Amino acid sequence: MASQQRDYEASTLSFHQEEEEQPSGRDSPKCSLCPCLTYKDKDTGPSSGFYARSMVLGWLCCSCLSLEALHSNTTERCMPRGEPPKPGSSVASTSAEEPCTQPHSQDDSENSGARPGKAPLCFGWVMGVMIRCMLHMWSVILYLRLPWITAQAGIGSKFFLISRSLGPELGSSIGIIFAFANSVAVAMHTVGFAETLLDLLRDHKVQLLNIDPENELQVVGMVIVTILLGVALASVEWESKAQIIFFFLILLSFINYLLGTLLPTNPSRQATGFFGYQGSILLENMVPQWRGPEGSFFGMFSIFFSSATGLLTGTNISEDLKDPATAIPKGTLLAIMWTTLSYLGISATIGSCMIRDASGNMTDMGVWNGSCLGPECQYGWDFSSCRERGSCLYGLSNHYQAMSMVSAFSPLTSAGVFCAALSSALSCFVSAPKVFQWLCQDKLYPVIGFFGKGYGKKHEPLRGYLFTFLIAVGFILTGDLNTIAAIISNFYLCSYALVNFGCFHASLSQSPGWRPSFCWYSPWLSLLGSLLCLLIMFLLNWWAALIAVLLILLLLFYAFHKKPDVNRGSSVQVGTYRMALSYLVSLTNVQDHVKNFRPQCLVLTGPPSQRPALVDFVGALTKKTSLMICGNVVLEPQAIQESENHVNWLNVRKIRSFYTVISAPRLRSGAQSLMQVAGLGQLKPNLLVLGYKQNWQEVQISAVEDYVGILHDALDYNYGVCILRMPGGLSPATQHQAQVSLHRQPQTLFQSRQGWRTVDVYWLSDDGGLTMLIPYLLTHTQKWARCPVRVFVSSPREQLEDKHKEIHSLLRRFSLGFQHVTVLPELTGKPQETSQKAFEDLVALHWLQKPPPKGNLESTSLNTPAPSGYISEQDLQANQKQSEWHMCLHEVLRQYSQDAALIVMSLPLIPRSACPGALYMTWLEMLSRGLTSPIAFIHGKQQDLLTTYCQ
Repeated sequence: MASQQRDYEASTLSFHQEEEEQPSGRDSPKCSLCPCLTYKDKDTGPSSGFYARSMVLGWLCCSCLSLEALHSNTTERCMPRGEPPKPGSSVASTSAEEPCTQPHSQDDSENSGARPGKAPLCFGWVMGVMIRCMLHMWSVILYLRLPWITAQAGIGSKFFLISRSLGPELGSSIGIIFAFANSVAVAMHTVGFAETLLDLLRDHKVQLLNIDPENELQVVGMVIVTILLGVALASVEWESKAQIIFFFLILLSFINYLLGTLLPTNPSRQATGFFGYQGSILLENMVPQWRGPEGSFFGMFSIFFSSATGLLTGTNISEDLKDPATAIPKGTLLAIMWTTLSYLGISATIGSCMIRDASGNMTDMGVWNGSCLGPECQYGWDFSSCRERGSCLYGLSNHYQAMSMVSAFSPLTSAGVFCAALSSALSCFVSAPKVFQWLCQDKLYPVIGFFGKGYGKKHEPLRGYLFTFLIAVGFILTGDLNTIAAIISNFYLCSYALVNFGCFHASLSQSPGWRPSFCWYSPWLSLLGSLLCLLIMFLLNWWAALIAVLLILLLLFYAFHKKPDVNRGSSVQVGTYRMALSYLVSLTNVQDHVKNFRPQCLVLTGPPSQRPALVDFVGALTKKTSLMICGNVVLEPQAIQESENHVNWLNVRKIRSFYTVISAPRLRSGAQSLMQVAGLGQLKPNLLVLGYKQNWQEVQISAVEDYVGILHDALDYNYGVCILRMPGGLSPATQHQAQVSLHRQPQTLFQSRQGWRTVDVYWLSDDGGLTMLIPYLLTHTQKWARCPVRVFVSSPREQLEDKHKEIHSLLRRFSLGFQHVTVLPELTGKPQETSQKAFEDLVALHWLQKPPPKGNLESTSLNTPAPSGYISEQDLQANQKQSEWHMCLHEVLRQYSQDAALIVMSLPLIPRSACPGALYMTWLEMLSRGLTSPIAFIHGKQQDLLTTYCQ
């Protein structure tokens, strides 16, 4: 073969060859647009005329031949480039917790220290939800601030306050804000307890030893919250038993209060402002009378709202309920009803029998100077002097212990205050750590994961209890119940706004999993409640509301940026799905346009972790703005189960790509299936990217035929094709197995900065511009931004200057930014002997029979067809010029691009049965062997991707 005489024609680089007589002897008609071309050299070089004839709209761009005409063996007439092939022309497609209803096993009970066979503690709707919510909402505000709020806001305004406080704010917690609000609520209830205790001690002239009176409240509060911590750490069962005792004591205190309002008055009680049920006092207290710096509707609202923060108490312990779906709505609604009636009843009764101001002095009885204007005047009392001086110590507006004064037995009312404070504080002490624990287990935010660890059989959040304790202590040190209540109101309003919006968003997403059972539920009411909560936040305290909103936005921004691996089935996911589906459906009516083209890649990566260079190459092209699908064809269906590991590997590598796996008996059949079914609607691949088959010389000939067949299939399915070859192969040297390791992230060429190394583009055939577009996209990434692009084209020697001007002008009109254009003259003469020897050695690996003696080519019959895939003498003679062209081009690459960062070259395009697969792989091997630079062979689908009319 080496001694064969080879007759080179003019300019094999430019493909503009004169018509030659074919071995088959059949006619070779010429194209009407390019009369110099026959069916053998249809793949023409770049010309500005192809793009000048492009139409402004759509893809109806006229070039010499379509992809179907180029890839087929027929000699069809020229058709518009971009026209889809006719039907039939393509290749035929070939650790969960135990439920409350299940008892613990004997072994588990022994390990946890519990009695064998003892069932876990579970609650029904009464004990688990209703009583807990009622105890939380019967807070110290009811005993210590409700009479004062009644004096400020009046009885008639009370209904408006409650209607705004107890809305449909039901659902789950919202994480940090709600947990923090519960922690601060512990401080509020503890301060209320300490305040009542100190008032009792002062009434009995008792002074705490060695404590500064100014710090008594803080010291007592810290002692109380420490005791609460011990009770919470003991167990939930202890806390539940204590709640039952608190509940009945509070009911007794209510009865005691109502009996006190019915008892006849006496001068000592009248001196403190209590005159029994009187219509005139009721009318006097119906209208508001604002006083002091907090004397406004929203000032009272901010304090009173904290009493309505127990709505989610039952939800917070949903894991301890027997039937949460039934217990939470039933218990919460009944708790709202009973607590609403109790608040309204106490406000109306105490507002009917006690006036706003009283001095407590018996000397003010019977004094009448004609100028008394207060409601007490008609009952023989005159508190005008203390009212004018602002020195009245008793009455609704001045004495926080008014309910104790009215009660039949004041110590029982004080006990009710203690129970309300302790029960609410315990409820918050149990709720806050659990909410915080759930948040920590999701690992949404850094550092706080330390507090998410659970202990014991029930995974009690002991560290969360300590964290809640520290927050409570910090706010107890302020010592001001009104300030703490206002802070809590702001955070709870923020929480409820998000809960309401969550309900609205879930309804808006129309998820089948969102099925609210509340018969009067309305998503628009939820939206209204969310907006009202947000509005009231700013009306109460605009700067505090602004801080809360900014904090929420900061937390949301961090969570969206981090993209944690947490799946809670949120309505955001449903909304994203519906939005994506809507956009995808709308794209079906949008025709492709050259202005909007972007490579949408189907990458045959196999397991992505085995070919990181191929993944990084395509990831640099798509840049998270285009479709990328990593496809894997497996021969064993069991391997499909490993998909999640590969997706995680891509995410860790920060590659935005889909991953799909298909089981098939052969690689080619699996690739055919992927190319036909990958994508959806207009969001489907248009470019097939695969790695160079490095071991093609060692595998069976059927594997080589399958590999080359995939290229033909891609062209038949109207795909562009890109083959990437790396000097050392696509797989890392240290990785020879399919096992995926998230920590194994090898560095590749496409992840490192290339400095000023060149990207050499050999634009040898015009495929619509894909060969030029790929380098443009790659050099617009941060790592490759400094790489200059050199464009190589070919032309006859007498047209070198004209061709240079034409291509340079065309690139400038494309606005690609490529300034370096080199026009190579036609190659004449023979390939070097080393290239010929290398070609012969490669051909010998898949030769049909032993090569004939030199000079005795007639010994082989040219009419004997070769078995599929093998190379025969007939194949060599029919493709002699193409083989010599590849050998010569290899010498050009070694001369110009040995040190390039990347070589991009037009992929040789041949008809489906023009040559065996082994010969085609020999051509690719001759082009790329011995190069120290990676090389990408690219061929588009004959649709103009670049046009001078788009600029």
